[in-house]
Amino acid sequence: MSGVVGVSGVSGVSPEGATAAGPGDGPPPDLTHERLKAYEGRPTAAAGVGKDLVNEPMIRHWCEAVGDTHPAYRGPDAIAPPTMLQAWTMGGLSGHADRSGAYDELSRLLDSAGYTSIVATDCEQEYLRPLRPGDRITFDSVIESVSERKTTKLGTGHFITTRMDIRADGEPAGTHRFRVLKYAPAARLPKTAERPQATGPARAAERPQAAEPSRAAEQRTAAEQRMSTAAEQRTAAEQRMSTAAEQPTAAEQRKTPERRTPLRPRPVINRDNAGFWEGVRGHRLLIQRCTGCRTLRFPWLPGCNACGSPEWDTVEASGAGTVFSYVVMHHPPFPAFTVPGQQADGAGPAAAAPGTAGPDAADPGAASPYAVGLIELAEGVRMVSNIVGIPYDKVRTGMPVRLEFLRADEELELPVFRVAEGGEG
Repeated sequence: MSGVVGVSGVSGVSPEGATAAGPGDGPPPDLTHERLKAYEGRPTAAAGVGKDLVNEPMIRHWCEAVGDTHPAYRGPDAIAPPTMLQAWTMGGLSGHADRSGAYDELSRLLDSAGYTSIVATDCEQEYLRPLRPGDRITFDSVIESVSERKTTKLGTGHFITTRMDIRADGEPAGTHRFRVLKYAPAARLPKTAERPQATGPARAAERPQAAEPSRAAEQRTAAEQRMSTAAEQRTAAEQRMSTAAEQPTAAEQRKTPERRTPLRPRPVINRDNAGFWEGVRGHRLLIQRCTGCRTLRFPWLPGCNACGSPEWDTVEASGAGTVFSYVVMHHPPFPAFTVPGQQADGAGPAAAAPGTAGPDAADPGAASPYAVGLIELAEGVRMVSNIVGIPYDKVRTGMPVRLEFLRADEELELPVFRVAEGGEG
């Protein structure tokens, strides 16, 4: 059971065949991968004990810090947020006295070879049971793997993965993997060398036009006008959002406090993406398009990554796509993700009508495990969404999928992707 959190902090990773950016002529000849691999399996902590029991104050502080108001984390039957898994094992400023020296020894060995910098790249957690106030946390930790020498944009080095197996009152509760890159920073050009020096008319054009203040003022005025127009459009969208938020829903009016069902966590809607969610409410998947260079982009952003222009319009996606990649998510059950009629295999019954999914449709969040896909749309951009209409263990990369809209509750619809007919085969 696994749920991956965090994203890679490095890019452009390549195996040792690539051009190295390491120190001097490379690592000492005795620093072989076999020597580094000898550290795999060595413990970094054995029979560690969490300094505190799982407790409500820490849960409350965590939820306040990250802005999570889910009711599952409050009340007499509260559980801890699953992503707090590592928090219960931390030693604080005083640290843990029962740590072994294997990790420090490996780190010093890499330091001696010139790999003196370190950056965390990603974290992976597996949740086996919910943690509740009063649970006593114990754990063991090992060096799980040391990679071969890799070259990244940051520099050349080795990825080190540690695995922590966590127990609650003696029962397996989860696994926490943490990966870092120990590397030698790549050589960087001085700032004066990063940009070719222009000469002649080109260089003159770059100099501030002190003699032409009126032209600069006109350019600023035009830019301010464009920004003002965009701000007015965002304000109108925000007013519509605010009005909708102030109105009590019919569902809320019908519910009594004793029987109110927790709502699905809401997406964060702001002035930069309000148009996207307006499109979803109208069963339209809108993609931003830069009006300067015509580049499509997703997710929505305030400016173009390609040319920097703040001007954009939208195109409506056809709804066709393929599974570019996917993960299978496992998490403890949450009332807010329960949808009547959901099948245990995650496939669920068929949607009520083409293009829409009613309350009894395949909601991948209603039962764990379920598949989350990186979908490549026919237009060329990619988006993350759930894959429905098929058991999670039948999902494969390259499968054709089709957009539909899942009604999570009476107020919220979400874009999801159903495997196209015949796609499973």
